[in-house]
Amino acid sequence: MSSDVRLAFEHPSERAAATAKPGPLDRISLRDHLVEVEIGAFQAERGNTQRISFNVVVEVTPPPADLDDDVDRILSYDKVTEAIAYELAAERLNLLETLAERVAERILQEPQAVRVFVRIEKLDRGPGALGVEIVRSTDQVSHSVEEDEPPHPRLMYLSNEAIESANFKAWIDQMESRQRPLILCVGAHPLEAPQTGHKMTQRRIDLLSIEQNAWRLAAKDDRCVVVATRTELDWAMKNGQICVWAPSKIVLDAVDGPSAAPSESVALAAWFAATFEAGEMIVIGAESPDSPQVPLRVVNVEQTQL
Repeated sequence: MSSDVRLAFEHPSERAAATAKPGPLDRISLRDHLVEVEIGAFQAERGNTQRISFNVVVEVTPPPADLDDDVDRILSYDKVTEAIAYELAAERLNLLETLAERVAERILQEPQAVRVFVRIEKLDRGPGALGVEIVRSTDQVSHSVEEDEPPHPRLMYLSNEAIESANFKAWIDQMESRQRPLILCVGAHPLEAPQTGHKMTQRRIDLLSIEQNAWRLAAKDDRCVVVATRTELDWAMKNGQICVWAPSKIVLDAVDGPSAAPSESVALAAWFAATFEAGEMIVIGAESPDSPQVPLRVVNVEQTQL
């Protein structure tokens, strides 16, 4: 076996030492850090947790001569495990590659960090370990991972009667003029969805029925754009676009998902409002959800002013 091939399978600390640039750098390492989590792109990986292993090496600038045994002046091991925990909790991911990139980027925000090796392996997908390893340095990090202050959008739930109301465009006009991002939510399409008698498949079908209705709403006003991902929603809110929420991806990828079934569409919208820290939720033509976590107003379909 050549030295290059042998090195590829060594612990990241060996690779770090072999590829180190001139100049003194210290290294801290995390070995065989096991976490059980739901991750993966295959359908068989949804709804099931699996063990994944993290091996991380961070090259850091040497500590100051007057360190004085002060833990606050070094890069603590806790920062590495916290980066892993933070990214696993943020959302359900399909790819180890995505997780590795996000963990590396978060670690490299630490002022002492210079270069990081992240190896992640799935331990339960076959007879061996299946994984990825990446190497990133501070000159490859172009922006901070710290999140901006959330925009606290207004969320408006529209019943099917409200979607068909003659007041529909007037409501959109009023909300658009209030200088705060607007997200529209709907319930199931008026056409009856197929019934499977199976909990998981029915959940998917019911979510798709909501998405059909989202597209039906968007067809009524060109200002309304159907969006499905956090990235799309973040961009839309920052750029003044009116969104109609297609819930499947965010619901299915949520680490701490909604307790409400898709058939409980107002409660599902309330969960979404809380998740995105909405400043207000307006429900038109439907009953108020139980125990909303954001300020709530209920409006009937005959009411023209919001």
